[in-house]
Amino acid sequence: MGNKIQLIDRFRLGFAVSVAKGVTFMVRSLRLGAASVLPGSIARRIEPRLLQLLSQQVKQGAILIAGTNGKTTTSLLLREILERKGYRVSHNSTGANLENGLMTALMDNASLTGSLDVDYAILEVDENILPRVLAPIQPKLILCLNLFRDQLDRYGEVDTISKRWGRAIATLPPQTIVVANADDPTICHLGQQLSQQRVSFFGLTEPEHYLEAIPHAVDSIYCPKCGQALDYEGVYLSHMGEYSCSNCGFSRSQPSLNSSEWPQILVGLYNKYNTLAAATAAQELGVDAATIRDTIPNFQAAFGRAEELEINGKKVRILLSKNPVGTNETIRVVTQSTDKTTLLVLNDRVQDGEDVSWIWDVDTEKLVQRGGTLVVSGDRAYDMALRLRYSDPNPHTNFNLIVEEDLRDAINTALARTPNNETLHILPTYTAMLSVREVLTGRKIR
Repeated sequence: MGNKIQLIDRFRLGFAVSVAKGVTFMVRSLRLGAASVLPGSIARRIEPRLLQLLSQQVKQGAILIAGTNGKTTTSLLLREILERKGYRVSHNSTGANLENGLMTALMDNASLTGSLDVDYAILEVDENILPRVLAPIQPKLILCLNLFRDQLDRYGEVDTISKRWGRAIATLPPQTIVVANADDPTICHLGQQLSQQRVSFFGLTEPEHYLEAIPHAVDSIYCPKCGQALDYEGVYLSHMGEYSCSNCGFSRSQPSLNSSEWPQILVGLYNKYNTLAAATAAQELGVDAATIRDTIPNFQAAFGRAEELEINGKKVRILLSKNPVGTNETIRVVTQSTDKTTLLVLNDRVQDGEDVSWIWDVDTEKLVQRGGTLVVSGDRAYDMALRLRYSDPNPHTNFNLIVEEDLRDAINTALARTPNNETLHILPTYTAMLSVREVLTGRKIR
């Protein structure tokens, strides 16, 4: 953190950053995208140690945020908390969370000579590459949010990923701060096994929010220590809740914060987890509770994450839905409202995951049984339509299914069927969310 760079390294770094900034200028000037990945890819070829050389200039250190769900929202909240305290923060806010995206984000804040004058770097990191970037970045704090099945064609089982995380984190200095999700058995066990001096936990302490039963889309209900089925007092979402193992004694660690005493950002119980994760990390960095509490009520959603827009005088809420657990939670938000029109957009592009079989692990029955109008679109619109049709055991259910292959037509149809006093909920996968926002706002995100 804040180390001096040798003259030859400084020259190569400066040249790499200058070239990258030139690429960024061209891409953005020609409106080809946000240039969130390509500059890093090019600069990395000039200076392979780019990530290390930039990271070591961050004065207070880098903060890595990893997990399947919640990275963007959590990192944005933590950024706002730190900026409220007057810190200068670099952040990969576009969500480009692979190595080239991390480098591009750091270079955005660097001078043409490669000098980086920031206090913190908040970097959301893809769960699969976390072990690869720990050594060059040497983070001050690692925030482990959760692990769920996601993009089945890219990732292995959650236990495999957590073991890789554990082995990599174990090589870091003992003063590295780790903040882990106590309610996720796999993440909790990982935190308990680490030798770092400062390992803290976050989680919910609100049993009134327990689900009636463990959902179908559940990943880790077995003890990560001995393999026995865990005994759950209650679950909040998927496999996350209050648990213990009667065979080996493994149990949930005590969270640092009492969640019932804290407000939350946005809608949905999953955003309470994001709030607590950011708040716990901020406290570990020395931020006072008053500043954290003052930031939460003023938080604005990141694009597509419970983002609310007004289109033609009607309210629209976009709820990113990219895997079974996340989609079950966005469906819970929809079914807890009185709004009766929902648009689901399913794509199968590389960033979404090309295997869409995960939709059969989603509890779409709850969405269908409440009735109303469901409009379906996207590259795999008919796959989603079939899943919804199979979710209706009662042919007399008051549920209207409309398939519109063209996204713009689908949005117009859904808006037309949304009364002025209701909100249109849109549940898109990642690339679908980008397309939805472009149609609604006329602007590309990336």
